[in-house]
Amino acid sequence: MRTTVVIPTYNEAENVAPMTEALWGLGLPDLDVLIVDDASPDGTGDVADRLAAESRGRLHVLHRTGTRGLGRAYVDGFRWALAHGAEAVVQMDCDFSHAPTDVPKLLACVPGYDVAVGSRYVEGGQVDEDWGLGRALLS
Repeated sequence: MRTTVVIPTYNEAENVAPMTEALWGLGLPDLDVLIVDDASPDGTGDVADRLAAESRGRLHVLHRTGTRGLGRAYVDGFRWALAHGAEAVVQMDCDFSHAPTDVPKLLACVPGYDVAVGSRYVEGGQVDEDWGLGRALLS
């Protein structure tokens, strides 16, 4: 199943390479990654561009001007993925708050369904112990 993982970024230069390596380390043959960068001042977009040039067409970068927000980044990324032939779209944060190892588990649930959702708040899920109340409520 042709899959695109959409990852919005803002100041994630340190995480882009480890995240993409973790995703490709899953051994999923039809997995592409789309970085949606909001003009990160730390050079995240440049790092992603360098990695994309070395990725044999598996990493793509969507550069957006200014900070237009996380929700809009996901929508733009989903549209891009669908326009480029994705059969499944996965959304992830670049800071490893979503475990890359969960991607195959989610994809295994997709056949026969329109949506597969992972949650920290279901039986067997977990929330980072370092999260304060505000972060937990927003999650």
